[in-house]
Amino acid sequence: MPQTSISDFMNIAVGGLTLSKILSAAATLLVCLLAVRLLTKVARKLLSASKLDARIQKYLLTGIRLVLYVITVVIVAESLNINTTSLVALLSVGSLGITLAAEDILGNVAGGLVILSSHPFSIGDFVEANGVSGTVEEISLNHTKLVTPDGLLVMMPNKELASARMTNYTVRGSRRVVQKVTASYDAPTETVKEACRKALAMTDGVLEEPAPAVYLTNYGESAIEYTVYCWAAVNDYWNVYFALGEHLRSAFEAYGVEMTYSHLNVHIVENKN
Repeated sequence: MPQTSISDFMNIAVGGLTLSKILSAAATLLVCLLAVRLLTKVARKLLSASKLDARIQKYLLTGIRLVLYVITVVIVAESLNINTTSLVALLSVGSLGITLAAEDILGNVAGGLVILSSHPFSIGDFVEANGVSGTVEEISLNHTKLVTPDGLLVMMPNKELASARMTNYTVRGSRRVVQKVTASYDAPTETVKEACRKALAMTDGVLEEPAPAVYLTNYGESAIEYTVYCWAAVNDYWNVYFALGEHLRSAFEAYGVEMTYSHLNVHIVENKN
């Protein structure tokens, strides 16, 4: 008699579902949640053992957890005899609509994943891409923040940044400084070079290796062009660049070398008629 009573109790319909089916679905949900938790731990350990960036690991783990929760919803719905065909179709249409609506955002996210995984630059690097140069302040999935030398904040979409031709001036730890000067044809070549070497010796921050160099690089219409090369640490680049320019002028004056410039001579011819 008690067995019949329990059976009747379990078959009580609640909103079209029997109590036994609801309890079965609850048990299924509990098992699924435990499975999600276990699989998430496994995924976290596998990602931690990889060489992926910590931010990529975080985003991938979030995506895995989301997929597992969607699967859980489908399994529980099946246990309640709910037709999941329409649910799956709705999710497919919804995901397609979201994908089309957020195409640029997803493209930026993909670009962000490429940047974070390939490490073409890091925070603090000075880079140039798409005509914009600046120091990397922040790298997110959607945008990369650059601070330009004049203090402007530029938000670069990762989609463009990942596919752009990029120059990283910082990654090697040093940069080459190039200064071009002109001297009169009357000035001996070795005297001009000696003046340039003097300017290099006067400039703080010039690295000994690679060694500085001075070359005669061009014969102009009214002057000879010389190019001065040296290397400086990334943080000292601009100080060395501008200081070297000032010291070149001072050294040329000290060595009596004329710094020529383009000029135009006008001759006035008297008309005797």
